Amino acid sequence: MADIPGYLITCLYSGKLALLAILVSGGIVLQILACVLYNNWWPMLTALMYVILPVPLILFAGSDTSIYYTESESSWVDATKFLTGASAVGSIAIPVILKHAGVITWGAFAMEISSLFVFVVAILCFIGMNSGDGGYSTI
Repeated sequence: MADIPGYLITCLYSGKLALLAILVSGGIVLQILACVLYNNWWPMLTALMYVILPVPLILFAGSDTSIYYTESESSWVDATKFLTGASAVGSIAIPVILKHAGVITWGAFAMEISSLFVFVVAILCFIGMNSGDGGYSTI
Protein backbone atom coordinates (compact mmCIF):
# COMPACT_ATOMS: atom_id res chain seq x y z
CA MET A 1 0.00 0.00 0.00
CA ALA A 2 3.03 2.24 -0.25
CA ASP A 3 2.08 3.45 -3.73
CA ILE A 4 -1.46 4.54 -2.69
CA PRO A 5 -1.70 8.23 -1.81
CA GLY A 6 -2.36 9.14 1.82
CA TYR A 7 -5.65 10.89 1.12
CA LEU A 8 -7.03 7.74 -0.52
CA ILE A 9 -6.03 5.61 2.46
CA THR A 10 -7.74 8.12 4.76
CA CYS A 11 -10.86 8.01 2.60
CA LEU A 12 -10.95 4.20 2.69
CA TYR A 13 -10.44 4.23 6.44
CA SER A 14 -13.29 6.73 6.84
CA GLY A 15 -15.50 4.47 4.75
CA LYS A 16 -14.76 1.54 7.03
CA LEU A 17 -15.60 3.62 10.07
CA ALA A 18 -18.83 4.74 8.40
CA LEU A 19 -19.72 1.08 7.71
CA LEU A 20 -19.13 0.23 11.37
CA ALA A 21 -21.29 3.16 12.46
CA ILE A 22 -24.09 2.08 10.13
CA LEU A 23 -23.92 -1.51 11.38
CA VAL A 24 -24.04 -0.52 15.04
CA SER A 25 -26.85 1.97 14.39
CA GLY A 26 -28.79 -0.68 12.51
CA GLY A 27 -28.39 -3.11 15.39
CA ILE A 28 -29.66 -0.52 17.86
CA VAL A 29 -32.63 0.31 15.62
CA LEU A 30 -33.54 -3.37 15.34
CA GLN A 31 -33.27 -3.70 19.12
CA ILE A 32 -35.61 -0.77 19.70
CA LEU A 33 -38.04 -1.83 16.95
CA ALA A 34 -38.34 -5.27 18.53
CA CYS A 35 -39.72 -3.52 21.59
CA VAL A 36 -41.77 -0.73 20.02
CA LEU A 37 -43.53 -2.63 17.22
CA TYR A 38 -44.78 -5.35 19.50
CA ASN A 39 -45.51 -3.06 22.48
CA ASN A 40 -43.39 -5.14 24.83
CA TRP A 41 -40.22 -3.84 26.45
CA TRP A 42 -38.91 -7.16 27.79
CA PRO A 43 -36.51 -7.60 24.85
CA MET A 44 -34.52 -4.63 26.18
CA LEU A 45 -32.98 -7.08 28.66
CA THR A 46 -30.74 -8.11 25.79
CA ALA A 47 -29.47 -4.53 25.52
CA LEU A 48 -28.29 -4.86 29.12
CA MET A 49 -26.20 -7.85 28.07
CA TYR A 50 -24.74 -5.84 25.17
CA VAL A 51 -23.58 -3.25 27.70
CA ILE A 52 -22.18 -5.86 30.11
CA LEU A 53 -20.42 -7.84 27.34
CA PRO A 54 -17.28 -5.70 26.87
CA VAL A 55 -16.81 -4.84 30.56
CA PRO A 56 -14.48 -7.77 31.44
CA LEU A 57 -12.37 -7.07 28.35
CA ILE A 58 -12.12 -3.38 29.18
CA LEU A 59 -11.25 -3.99 32.82
CA PHE A 60 -8.82 -6.88 32.47
CA ALA A 61 -7.48 -6.82 28.91
CA GLY A 62 -7.30 -3.13 28.08
CA SER A 63 -6.21 -2.55 24.50
CA ASP A 64 -4.30 -5.82 24.15
CA THR A 65 -6.25 -7.74 21.51
CA SER A 66 -3.78 -10.62 21.34
CA ILE A 67 -5.50 -12.35 24.27
CA TYR A 68 -8.43 -13.22 22.01
CA TYR A 69 -6.38 -15.73 20.05
CA THR A 70 -3.64 -17.01 22.35
CA GLU A 71 -3.54 -19.56 25.12
CA SER A 72 -2.88 -17.96 28.47
CA GLU A 73 -1.20 -18.92 31.70
CA SER A 74 -2.89 -16.06 33.55
CA SER A 75 -6.04 -16.78 35.51
CA TRP A 76 -7.19 -13.16 34.96
CA VAL A 77 -7.17 -13.63 31.20
CA ASP A 78 -9.05 -16.92 31.57
CA ALA A 79 -11.61 -15.24 33.83
CA THR A 80 -11.98 -12.45 31.28
CA LYS A 81 -12.64 -14.93 28.50
CA PHE A 82 -15.14 -16.82 30.66
CA LEU A 83 -17.10 -13.70 31.68
CA THR A 84 -17.18 -12.41 28.12
CA GLY A 85 -18.37 -15.79 26.86
CA ALA A 86 -21.06 -15.96 29.54
CA SER A 87 -22.31 -12.52 28.54
CA ALA A 88 -22.32 -13.52 24.87
CA VAL A 89 -24.35 -16.64 25.64
CA GLY A 90 -26.70 -14.47 27.72
CA SER A 91 -27.37 -12.22 24.74
CA ILE A 92 -28.56 -15.27 22.80
CA ALA A 93 -30.30 -16.97 25.73
CA ILE A 94 -32.45 -14.05 26.87
CA PRO A 95 -34.54 -13.81 23.67
CA VAL A 96 -34.81 -17.60 23.50
CA ILE A 97 -36.05 -17.81 27.10
CA LEU A 98 -38.47 -14.92 26.60
CA LYS A 99 -39.90 -16.59 23.48
CA HIS A 100 -40.14 -19.96 25.19
CA ALA A 101 -42.00 -18.40 28.13
CA GLY A 102 -44.41 -16.71 25.72
CA VAL A 103 -43.42 -13.21 26.82
CA ILE A 104 -42.43 -12.03 23.32
CA THR A 105 -43.79 -12.86 19.87
CA TRP A 106 -42.01 -14.45 16.92
CA GLY A 107 -41.55 -11.07 15.27
CA ALA A 108 -39.83 -9.57 18.30
CA PHE A 109 -37.71 -12.71 18.62
CA ALA A 110 -36.64 -12.48 14.96
CA MET A 111 -35.69 -8.82 15.37
CA GLU A 112 -33.71 -9.58 18.53
CA ILE A 113 -31.75 -12.36 16.84
CA SER A 114 -31.14 -10.23 13.73
CA SER A 115 -29.95 -7.38 15.98
CA LEU A 116 -27.51 -9.78 17.60
CA PHE A 117 -26.31 -10.91 14.16
CA VAL A 118 -25.73 -7.29 13.05
CA PHE A 119 -23.74 -6.57 16.23
CA VAL A 120 -21.60 -9.68 15.71
CA VAL A 121 -20.86 -8.65 12.12
CA ALA A 122 -19.88 -5.16 13.37
CA ILE A 123 -17.55 -6.65 15.98
CA LEU A 124 -15.92 -8.97 13.43
CA CYS A 125 -15.45 -6.04 11.03
CA PHE A 126 -13.90 -3.99 13.81
CA ILE A 127 -11.48 -6.76 14.76
CA GLY A 128 -10.60 -7.25 11.08
CA MET A 129 -10.01 -3.53 10.68
CA ASN A 130 -7.63 -3.43 13.62
CA SER A 131 -5.72 -6.59 12.79
CA GLY A 132 -2.85 -4.57 11.35
CA ASP A 133 -3.01 -6.15 7.91
CA GLY A 134 -4.26 -2.94 6.32
CA GLY A 135 -1.15 -0.99 7.20
CA TYR A 136 -2.89 1.25 9.73
CA SER A 137 -4.92 0.88 12.88
CA THR A 138 -6.81 3.05 15.33
CA ILE A 139 -4.23 2.65 18.08
